[in-house]
Amino acid sequence: MSESATPARDAELREALAGLRREIRSRFASEPETASAAPSRQRRADAPRFDLSRLEKPLRSIRQRAATLGMREHAHETDDFGMDPEAVEALRPWLDRLYDRYWRVEVEGLEALPEGPLLLVANRSGLLPWDGLMIAHAVERARGARPRFAVADWLMAQPFAQPRLARIGAVRACPENALRLLRSGRSVVAFPEGARGATKPFRERYRVQRFGRGGAVRVALEGGAPLVPVGVVGAEEAHPILYKATGPARALGLPFLPVTPSFPWFGPLGALPLPTKWRIHFGEPFALGQLRPDALGDELLLSRLSDELRVCVQELVDEALRARPSVWG
Repeated sequence: MSESATPARDAELREALAGLRREIRSRFASEPETASAAPSRQRRADAPRFDLSRLEKPLRSIRQRAATLGMREHAHETDDFGMDPEAVEALRPWLDRLYDRYWRVEVEGLEALPEGPLLLVANRSGLLPWDGLMIAHAVERARGARPRFAVADWLMAQPFAQPRLARIGAVRACPENALRLLRSGRSVVAFPEGARGATKPFRERYRVQRFGRGGAVRVALEGGAPLVPVGVVGAEEAHPILYKATGPARALGLPFLPVTPSFPWFGPLGALPLPTKWRIHFGEPFALGQLRPDALGDELLLSRLSDELRVCVQELVDEALRARPSVWG
């Protein structure tokens, strides 16, 4: 075969392939349209098609907002623990109504609080941190500075809970956080009973449980802050726990599912607290000034002081119970 025949054969091959493509397109084309169907198909062909690429930007925005749900975009307005003064200010009217009208909180001993950062140690009252919110609100009204309140790990780990709680002053309950706050000049509300106090059944209400291994005393000594006992009455009846269901709670990442007179029978409405009468008693600062320099290394001494602190909190709770006419005030 001569070299001059090759370009001619290539041209024939290209022409054959082009014809094959035209044949395939014609074979797979739709049937000839009837006269009545032609105008309708023509209208559909002329109608503007929706461009799916137009959804890309809104969907990207939705994903970004879902990933940061409960968080503020201007993070410079929050402090190093996530508290947002604007969020607290927006919540203040609602907190005032809870404090003054719903729970009708009465406070005793606020005028005797010393100046400077304080470690306020209170009895734990239920799973939700209503007690921490009301103690912080009472102190802020009297002193102007809002204390932070400790919240259990399991609650801070719930979806969307951590950013919302942090914005209004909650911190994860651990000695390191409390010590950092005290050293930075901010007061802290702690609940040394921990889970034992939060999960008490109703029949054991206002029986202050054992404090954990002198942690509160150690933090106060290391942070150089006065240790103030606080007794809270009313919060445990706001969410009275009749029974603890552990099986269904594991699927939700909860220590247990509380059964109360209203929950789960009324669904989400059952999570609303009852309008009980509250009293908050602030005691005199716990005496720590006479301790010897090596007290931090004496575990027996810290444990004994922790027990004495628990007794002080129990006495304040008992006084508040005697001063309250009834659960509903």
